[in-house]
This record gives sequence, structure tokens and C-alpha cells, in this order.
Amino acid sequence: MGTIKTKDGTEIFYKDWGPKDAQPIVFHHGWPLSADDWDNQMMFFLLQGYRVVAHDRRGHGRSSQTDTGNEMDTYAADVIELADHLDLKGAVHVGHSTGGGEVAHYVARAKPGRVAKAVLIGAVPPVMVKSEKNPGGLPLEVFDGFRQQTAFNRAQFYIDVPSGPFYGFNRPGAKVDQGVIYNWWRQGMMGSVKAHYDCVKAFSETDFTEDLKKIDVPVFIMHGEDDQIVPIADSALIGIKLLKHGTLKTYPGLPHGMCTTHPDTVNPDLLAFIKG
Repeated sequence: MGTIKTKDGTEIFYKDWGPKDAQPIVFHHGWPLSADDWDNQMMFFLLQGYRVVAHDRRGHGRSSQTDTGNEMDTYAADVIELADHLDLKGAVHVGHSTGGGEVAHYVARAKPGRVAKAVLIGAVPPVMVKSEKNPGGLPLEVFDGFRQQTAFNRAQFYIDVPSGPFYGFNRPGAKVDQGVIYNWWRQGMMGSVKAHYDCVKAFSETDFTEDLKKIDVPVFIMHGEDDQIVPIADSALIGIKLLKHGTLKTYPGLPHGMCTTHPDTVNPDLLAFIKG
């Protein structure tokens, strides 16, 4: 574990585990979480012999509580600096939710040789917010509500989200895991309220259409069909059509946070793609 200091003085916390000569897998977390959200995948791939890397996005987790730079261009620039610092070559970049947007934005800008493949899981691309160009998107008022709750009622909001739609715990017959809810809350409350507030705009209003078109490596899109946070119809089902080398797999009944609720389903499919 360590930190790097970016050009603007921000400290980015990261974990870098496993053999340094093994193929790196880099994990990009969702809003408002941290690298810890990938514990299950980090351990699985570490035990498979891979080098595994995960960072806390600026303003999240143990990274600096930034009040500026909380947008996708800077997030991608931070990853470029991290990849340079760790000299990551032929890496597989895996992003969940907001992290999927970060992966798309980074991979479209990465230096030659840095990236071998990419994976987008329950990811926000191409664009979430509703507009004339994106009539199937979610209304801006939804994200205004996220901002309001984050800014002024964060502690309760960060219980309500994982207790309900994030993991599908609000569905009839769902097996609720209280530890998972507490861990989501713990990760969220570690970060900066200002950065989390800003990040709502970053994940909801950034248009990744051109990023997806530009990416020239194989991309695996994984999406739960019961994703209540990033509805599949306006994300994965559109994004797959924009990719040059894309593969889509959807998961009936699985929620947004399926990497945590169903790792025994997600991890083998990830491994097969990475090895393939």
C-alpha cells in the first residue's frame, strides 16, 4: 500500500499486491466508495497469481479530500499518473459504476502498451442523465436529490442506499447482509462530502460516447438485469453498440452491487475474459 502525489498536490492512496512481473489487474470503484469495495475480487485474483491494484479516487477513501478536480478529466489524469508511477503494462482495467466511467475515460486516453483489456460492470457509460439526445436517461431531478441528500443528510443516505436499491436488498425475499450495508457506510463516510457532491455530476452528466467509440482493446460489459442504480436499458445495451471490440453479458435478477452479492458468479466470468 502507498500513495502518490499528483501534479496538483493531491495524494492518491493505492494498494498494489502480488508479483510485480505478473499481469496487472486494476480495479476502479464506484461512488462514494473506496478500493475496499473490491476486497473479494482483489483476493480472488491475487490467489490466481495476478498483480492486483486498486486506488481510492481523489476525494474518496484515504485519498486527499479534494474540493477541486472532482470530475472525469482529472480522475483519468490521476490514473495516468498512477499507471506511470507503477509502470503498469498490459493491464486489465475493471470499473464498477462510476469506476466504469473512469475506466472508459482513462482507456480512451492511455499511453500505448498500458492497457490490454477493459471491463465495465454496472457501469454508467454512455451517459446517465436524460436529455434530447438521451431520452431514456434518468431525469436531472434524480441526481439533484442525490446531491441534496449527500450534502445535508449523508450519514443516513449512506445507510439507505445500500439497504435498498444498491444491492437489491429492497426486493421481496432478498437475503439482507447487514455487514455489507455497514461496510458501504464505512467506506462512504471516509470520503469528502464535497468530492462526493461533485462526483454526482461527474457520473451522471459526463457523456462517454466518444470514449467508447475510441477504445481499441477488448471490452467486457457485465450488467445485472435488476440494476436499480444504473438501469441496463440506458447503459450497457447502448454502450455495447459503440464499442469496436465489445462483449456483453447480462445477469437476470442481479443488482447493481453484484460483485459483492454474487462474487461466485462474477469472478469466474472475469477470469475467463482476462485469460481469453
